[in-house]
Amino acid sequence: MLLELKNIFKWVNSGGNRVFLLKDINVTVEEGEFISVMGPSGSGKSTLLNVIGMLDGFNEGEYDFLHESVHQLKEKHRARLYKEYIGFVFQAYHLIDELTVYENIETPLLYKKVSSSERKALVADMLDRFNIVGKKDLFPAQLSGGQQQLVGIARALISKPRLLLADEPTGNLNSTQGEEIMELFKQLNEEGVTIIQVTHSEKNAGYGSRIINLLDGRVISK
Repeated sequence: MLLELKNIFKWVNSGGNRVFLLKDINVTVEEGEFISVMGPSGSGKSTLLNVIGMLDGFNEGEYDFLHESVHQLKEKHRARLYKEYIGFVFQAYHLIDELTVYENIETPLLYKKVSSSERKALVADMLDRFNIVGKKDLFPAQLSGGQQQLVGIARALISKPRLLLADEPTGNLNSTQGEEIMELFKQLNEEGVTIIQVTHSEKNAGYGSRIINLLDGRVISK
């Protein structure tokens, strides 16, 4: 088992009332799954993804990731865990504008004490794999949306995560670019990467092996 969420509640206080973002979430994810999280806007999809990715905390419940109790870990240990095992892909790409494609992809390795020759080799691999060798010295603003998303995925994968979290990864792309990204995810999943994606698209959800539907912060079906 890769991760398990048990009875997770997350809320914010508003005018003396608790507003629940997540209510009693129970989810188990096995290694190698490809899961799509669906639901209307405001149903808690991105919040759930951020909790799984350890970017957000929660108020009640338990979270086990690779047999570590995330809810009991100190911040520093938690950060080490997600840098080690989790890659993120965002709808808005989140590339660093001032860095070239090469430098953007290399960034996660700078936090990991990877030697400079190994960094070069790993980045070269990624550029090659995603057919963006010719773009390596360009800046994000010089790329199309599809190319920016490829760079975002290459950056997320360079540290060989066990889990890839994708928040509306094709949201800003046209249908052809979107399909290319989904085919790429399918291929990565076949190579053993566990993927959890948030999506509005039934078609994109169809690439996964299972759908988790959320409504008002609750799982309504698995």
